[in-house]
Amino acid sequence: MPWARRRIPLAWLLLVRQPVRLAIALAGIGFAGILMFMQLGFRDGLFDASVTIHRLFDADLVLVSPRTMSSISMAAFPEGRLVQSLADPDVAAMTPVQWEFVLWRNPENRRTRSILALGFDPEDPLLSDPSVQRQAPLLRLPGRVLFDERSRPEFGPVADWFRAGRSVQTEVSGQRLRVAGLVQLGPSFGADGNMLVSRETFRTIAPPGSRGGIQLGLLRLRRGADPLTVQRRLDGQLPSDVKVYTKDQFIEFEKNYWRTSTAIGFIFTLGAAMGFVVGCVIVHQILYGDVSDHLPEYATLMAMGYGLADLLGVVAREGLFLAILGYLPAYGVAQGLYALIRNSTRLPVLMDPQRAGLVFALILSMCLFSALLAMRRLTDADPADIF
Repeated sequence: MPWARRRIPLAWLLLVRQPVRLAIALAGIGFAGILMFMQLGFRDGLFDASVTIHRLFDADLVLVSPRTMSSISMAAFPEGRLVQSLADPDVAAMTPVQWEFVLWRNPENRRTRSILALGFDPEDPLLSDPSVQRQAPLLRLPGRVLFDERSRPEFGPVADWFRAGRSVQTEVSGQRLRVAGLVQLGPSFGADGNMLVSRETFRTIAPPGSRGGIQLGLLRLRRGADPLTVQRRLDGQLPSDVKVYTKDQFIEFEKNYWRTSTAIGFIFTLGAAMGFVVGCVIVHQILYGDVSDHLPEYATLMAMGYGLADLLGVVAREGLFLAILGYLPAYGVAQGLYALIRNSTRLPVLMDPQRAGLVFALILSMCLFSALLAMRRLTDADPADIF
C-alpha cells in the first residue's frame, strides 16, 4: 500500500527532522514576507495618505481646473463656473473651496513650516466629519483657524496647549491667527499638516495670486441623482476652463498622479519583487538540500513501487508547510511595524485583507515555485544506486 494511503506525514517529518534547517528556512521566508509587507504597505499607505482630505469632502461631484496636476499643484478657475452648475436640475448645492500651502510658525520654537490651508464659507458644508461641521461656525470671526491635531509634531504642541485651556495664537504668512478648535484629518503625502479657515481669513494669508479664484468646487446632488450622468451633462455645458469629476474619480486622479508621475509606485513595487526573489532563492536552497540529503530514501521508495508523482507531492507539501509557517510570523511582525510607522509618521499604513491575502499568495507561490525547481533533483533518484 502506498505511503499516501497510510496517511504518513512524510513531508512534515522531513521538515522537522532537522530543526536548524527548518528555522533557517522559516527565518528566510519570514524576512521575505516582512519585506513584501513593508514595501506594499508603504506604497499603499502613501497613496492613501495622498487622498486623506479628498475622502472627507462632502460632495458628489468635484470641479477643478484642467491645469491642476495634483493636490500640491492646484490651479485656480473662475468661481462663476460653480454658479453655472447650479442651473442643472440635479445640482442641489455648492461649496467653493480655496486650497493653498502657507507658512505656519511653530508657537513654541518660532520655526516656520508649510501647512495646507483650506478656505471655505463656514455656512457651507465642507467635510463629512461631524466635528468640522460642529465647529465651522467658530470660523465666522476673522483670524480664527481650526487646526488638524493629527498634523506632524513640527507644527508645535498646539493640540496639547488648546486642551489645557491655553489661548493658542501664532503667525501664518505674517498674519496673527488664533486656534478656535481642533479637528482630526491627518497628514497627506503632500502636506504635513492641515488647517481650516474662512474665506475671509484665507484672503489675508494666501499669496496674492491665489485670492482671485477657487481651486475646488464641491457639488452636492439631489437625492437619487446619478453622479456619472450629471458629470457628463456638466462636462458638455461648462466651458473648457473647468473639469468635472465624481468624488471617486477625483480620488483616483490624485492617486494616479503619485502612481504614474513619481517613482513611488515603481520603487516600492520593485522592493516587493526583490523580497519575492530573495525568498525563492532561500526556499529553493533549503528544499534542494533536503531532497539531495534524502535521495537514497526516495530511491528506496521508488524501488518499493511508489511512483514519481507521489514523491513530487512530498516536496510540494513541504513547500506548502513552509509557506504557512513562514507567513504567520511575517504577518505578526508586519502588524507591529505598521503600528510603529503610524505612530511615528502619522501615515495611514494599515493591514487590510487585500494586502494580507496578496502577500500570502506571493509567499505560497514563492514556496511552490521553489519546490517545483527542487523536484528536478528527484529525477536523479535511481533505485539501482542503492544496490
